[in-house]
Amino acid sequence: MQWKGVFPAVTTKFTPDGKIDLEGFSKNIRAQVDAGVNGIVLGGSLGEASVLSVAEKETLVKTTIEVTGNKIPVVLNIAESITAEAISLAEAASQWGAKGLMLLPPMRYKADERETVVFFKSIAASTDLPIMIYNNPVDYKIEVTLDMFEELIGMKNIQAVKESTRDVTNVTRIKNRFGDRIKILCGVDTISMEELLLGADGWVAGLVCAFPRETVAIYRLVKAGLIEEATAIYRWFMPLLELDIHPKLVQYIKLAEAQAGMGSEHVRAPRLTLIGEERTRILNIIDTALANRPELPDYLSLPLEKKAALTAI
Repeated sequence: MQWKGVFPAVTTKFTPDGKIDLEGFSKNIRAQVDAGVNGIVLGGSLGEASVLSVAEKETLVKTTIEVTGNKIPVVLNIAESITAEAISLAEAASQWGAKGLMLLPPMRYKADERETVVFFKSIAASTDLPIMIYNNPVDYKIEVTLDMFEELIGMKNIQAVKESTRDVTNVTRIKNRFGDRIKILCGVDTISMEELLLGADGWVAGLVCAFPRETVAIYRLVKAGLIEEATAIYRWFMPLLELDIHPKLVQYIKLAEAQAGMGSEHVRAPRLTLIGEERTRILNIIDTALANRPELPDYLSLPLEKKAALTAI
């Protein structure tokens, strides 16, 4: 498992009557692969994990593997409230063919540091799958501190972090303390380029669901050292990326998918599709961006490492 590159946290596509839309889902996955993503994250917050059954998660994993031809890793998110259920899902994910797991801290109960560490370690001990810890204290009210990571890296399969503290300096703190032992993937669209420039290894992206080529282009341009070119796309992208940091990110991003021809607006209750002034306002952001969509360079041909070297003084 290589925790680097762009990993879309894909939405789960639904029909108007609330069933999973496998045709629409598969179409989006194919577009992600064609754009050059490096992995797929299923059943995250953006994937409406809280309203998916275990059987539906199995269907999504197996469908994604079939569509991708197993050419890129499929990562399943685990966001269970009960440790035993989290372990059971981790074991099932391996049987379904998933190549990695993303772990949230315990849901519904605000665990303390010891409880959170034991929760993560218990899941890691139950599986051989490589694991990315999702560190999002803004939304989930539990921060995985550096001292907690010090304990967690005793488990060899805990390998990466989805860094969503919204503090870009945390990238440097993690690198200073752990070097390359913990791979860092930015989990907040609006600070993705900043974290990549500071050494993040990848990007678990949201607006990639509607704009995969632009997302992968930014990543590859940054890694190739073409900062000016990446910045131009990033500045165009920013009004869209801000849709990722709102409580209604699912509805906002799904509306963007619909406008970009990448999906539909349909969500599963209790979420509801947007109406009125809010829908008009978000549509204006999306349609303005679509009308000014930048021309992209041949980003897939770029090297993934900056080759230039500096002469020592």
